[in-house]
Amino acid sequence: NVSIFPLKSVMMMNCSQMCLCVPAISPGFVNADTIFSNNETSLHDIEIYGFDYDYTLAFYSKHLHTLIFNIARDILISKHRYPEGLQEYEYIPNFAVRGLHYDVQKALLMKIDAFHYIQLGTVYRGLHPVPDEEVIAMYEGCHVPLEIMSDFYGKSSHGHSMKQFMDIFSLPEMNLLSCVNDFFMRHNIDYEPVHLYKDVKEAIRDVHVKGIMYRAVDADIEKYICYGEQSHAVLKKLSEHGKKMFLITNSPFAFVNRGMSYIVGEDWRDLFDIVIVQADKPSFFNDRRKPFRRVTDKGALLWDRIHKLEKGQIYKQGNLYEFLRLTGWRGSKVLYFGDHIYSDLADLTLRHGWRTGAIIPELRKEIKIMNTQAYAQMSSWLQALTGLIEDMQIHRDPASEAVVAEWIKEREAMRPQTKSFFNAQFGSLFRTYQNPTYFSRRLSRFADIYMASISCLLNYDLKHTFFPRRTPLQHEAPLQHVQRPPGLSVPHPRPQDQSTD
Repeated sequence: NVSIFPLKSVMMMNCSQMCLCVPAISPGFVNADTIFSNNETSLHDIEIYGFDYDYTLAFYSKHLHTLIFNIARDILISKHRYPEGLQEYEYIPNFAVRGLHYDVQKALLMKIDAFHYIQLGTVYRGLHPVPDEEVIAMYEGCHVPLEIMSDFYGKSSHGHSMKQFMDIFSLPEMNLLSCVNDFFMRHNIDYEPVHLYKDVKEAIRDVHVKGIMYRAVDADIEKYICYGEQSHAVLKKLSEHGKKMFLITNSPFAFVNRGMSYIVGEDWRDLFDIVIVQADKPSFFNDRRKPFRRVTDKGALLWDRIHKLEKGQIYKQGNLYEFLRLTGWRGSKVLYFGDHIYSDLADLTLRHGWRTGAIIPELRKEIKIMNTQAYAQMSSWLQALTGLIEDMQIHRDPASEAVVAEWIKEREAMRPQTKSFFNAQFGSLFRTYQNPTYFSRRLSRFADIYMASISCLLNYDLKHTFFPRRTPLQHEAPLQHVQRPPGLSVPHPRPQDQSTD
């Protein structure tokens, strides 16, 4: 606390001297295999476990994003008659992060915080940043009004001009949008941004819907699928404890069967009580009109009415209301895992009261960075500098204001450096400087628990309760800063109380 130093002494310190006044902070090690809790959740109460497939049970290597990018780029050229020069662009693995917003009409990719404010320095047109002054002029500030934000599922529809990319599969789409924008600008080609967005969206959709990606993964499954043994161990553990399990995925049966046979074995269906493919989430969770349809092992569709969801059978489409009626699996005894905050989790927690678990693979990288000494020192000094500015701003004499101005200048210079620890263009998936990102806000609302991979469940027994950390609200004082009445003595800790063992 700067108040322990005389004002004049603080003002005369340079930055190096002031660093000595701030206690050295070692990185607080966080285990990347931890399950984090937004809402108190007890596994003791969970009787039924549900799973998405892609990026939940099946994790993909970096080669898959390159594959999707290359195929979609070639579709733009062959089907939509885009310039052959686009062939010079390759997928850029570390360009974008999940959770970004894209302004369809302005062709701008950006990061927005939980309060709808654009993080300056993270707005890109093509592959190049847009100057802050230009961003402020275009949006008349940094705030994005609710009426132009993406809709509930992150889509740009019904008058919303923003699209939020929440799916891990969307990383190649953001790359391709940025590369095509870059090509048009470099060659001074006049184009309509809305058409470009729709064409790229359709090209990416074709990669999935027409089975191009599925066939490529099937042909070289070892190249594209990883972490299979961990998912198998989780499913086996749950099965041995008598838990019921089901799978609801948008992927087709042939693709899922190939992947699960590789991950678990040919008998993978014996672990699941119900398997639903091509479910068409998120419509599956809120549209009552689509009935279930049985699918044979060869992929043929049967026409009989479904009166019961049976183990060993494969079902297509359907809807959650019929699922609940046929199974009786309702409320907080069900825990469903998925990687898409909107399509997998939002409706389940808001409409149906299921427990939800978000799979966030990016956690591993971000936690590894936060555990480094370099990040801890930068972050702690930035917080200390903010505290100094907050405490010293009450002094209005010229000398004090000059010092505070220097601190503000240093703070503004340091903030982009902390961003670059995670991603040079867009920073952390979870933070926009001091605020949570829009992605973080939705994660905390729609996921009871979240983790880097489903394998994190192996570190806990099935009676474990996950408790969220009680972090102080802005009007609540941290415990160490609570003011005590004058004269109230606080006992000093005994030597044995100071042990860290």
